[in-house]
Amino acid sequence: MEKKEIKLSVNKVEYELYVNPKTLLVEAIRDHIGLTGTKRGCETVSCGACTVLVNGLAVKACSILAMQCIGMEITTSEGLEANGKLAPIQNAFLDEGSYQCGFCTSGMLMATSGLLIENPKPTVDEIKEAIEGNICRCTGYNSIVRAVERVAKGMYKEDSL
Repeated sequence: MEKKEIKLSVNKVEYELYVNPKTLLVEAIRDHIGLTGTKRGCETVSCGACTVLVNGLAVKACSILAMQCIGMEITTSEGLEANGKLAPIQNAFLDEGSYQCGFCTSGMLMATSGLLIENPKPTVDEIKEAIEGNICRCTGYNSIVRAVERVAKGMYKEDSL
């Protein structure tokens, strides 16, 4: 299949890529751009390890083609920090020990970032609902929920989200 030239905006940087039209967004981010924070997990939209923000909405990057994201702003876990400072949700994850083995962390950060953009003051039930599509095999859900609660309560200030 003939490769096509596309331009993607990832973490506010424009990238020109030559990809197969069937290239998934997760493949473009990891294999073509080289940002490995986005994990390739199940590739069946089940685990959420590949979650990124597309125009501020949490999207599983294995469920969307790279070509569908032309003209959209994609944010990966690498894009959460700004000017060398971690985003509040990243600091809260560190303080609560929400990273366990780390495989799901990027997807969890992006799912919860999407939630906090949409709803800065979520309830515990809303937090649980936001991460229900992300699997943590270490079962660290309670610490993740606590981290999001701390950010929602204003315990962390920031300017990058």
